[in-house]
Amino acid sequence: MACFGRASPALKEILLKLYRTEKPMEIDHHLYEFGAVEYHIQSSASDPHDTYLSIATPLLSQGVLPSHGLSHHTIEMIKGICSDCLEIVEPAREGYQLTLRLDLANIPQGKDGAKVIAQISSVQAVILSSQLKEMLQNVNSQYTPKGMYKPIKFVYHPREPFFVIRQPQKITAVFPMRFRENSDVIVATAFFQELMDVGSSEAWAKAPPCTWSPIPPPELRGELFEDLSTNGGFVSFDIFSCHVEGKQLDKTVWSLLNFYAYVKHHVKCTRGFIQRRMKNRLGSLVEVLQKASLEKEEHIQKDEGCRYVRKLVSFSRSKILNRRCGHFTKKIRSPIKIHGFSRFRQQWTMPKFSQTKNTKLD
Repeated sequence: MACFGRASPALKEILLKLYRTEKPMEIDHHLYEFGAVEYHIQSSASDPHDTYLSIATPLLSQGVLPSHGLSHHTIEMIKGICSDCLEIVEPAREGYQLTLRLDLANIPQGKDGAKVIAQISSVQAVILSSQLKEMLQNVNSQYTPKGMYKPIKFVYHPREPFFVIRQPQKITAVFPMRFRENSDVIVATAFFQELMDVGSSEAWAKAPPCTWSPIPPPELRGELFEDLSTNGGFVSFDIFSCHVEGKQLDKTVWSLLNFYAYVKHHVKCTRGFIQRRMKNRLGSLVEVLQKASLEKEEHIQKDEGCRYVRKLVSFSRSKILNRRCGHFTKKIRSPIKIHGFSRFRQQWTMPKFSQTKNTKLD
């Protein structure tokens, strides 16, 4: 993850540990950070006064700065951090652009010492900032007859190059935006459009104007296809003289170097916010459904109880007695047999006449 602060948090923690310890410590540690940056810290218990710090950072652009070592301006900026406790070792150790010898005993105590440690931890930011400043200052040598300067490719991270074009009245920084997920493209596109709307308002009139386009700007014609193939479009900032004067130069340079990190941080935070909202919304919907199912079950149980009571009330007393005494009444209604009654019945009944057929007399 990219660090927005100038000081390296891991390097600062190790240097503070060495600075505050009472006993000599044996340390031989390698640190790797965003942007292909490597630190090598060495401290020996036999030589507690000297601590060696080696830094390897890739050049932002090839062919603009000297290929061997750092420029004189960069070296002077590093020496200005604390000349009493910092010394540049020449030549630097193999594989590194800069090696420093630190005398932690000469660092003042208290808050001032912590500030000096923070400044030493930000040496890599000083190197990158000075490189970008020199590129912007020396770009005049690449003037073209068309009245436009050739774009300079900056590579802070191997997969995140950006371009700077210096024109007669402004400096244009163009960032090709690439994202892995389609959802990140949607979030970033909305962010760029909002950034343009806010930048065009009166409240942010002093900020560099921002534009976003899905296609490469005309200034990047002729660049490599792999550098211009994006899925998030191109973000451009127009930097005028008021943005690179005095202290504004350091802020502008550092903001340009960390623009990719800011965008990724915004996309990550937005995705996390959306996921939390969806999770909370899903939880509330589940609670509503569970509450509705419980109420439905209670209503069904009440209806069944009411139906049973209604059935009992709807029966009349005669029906209830009929149900209870039905078997007994059936027995009473069955015919009663009386001895001799059949003979009496035969005497009083009319005789049955037999059916005879009439015959015709001749």
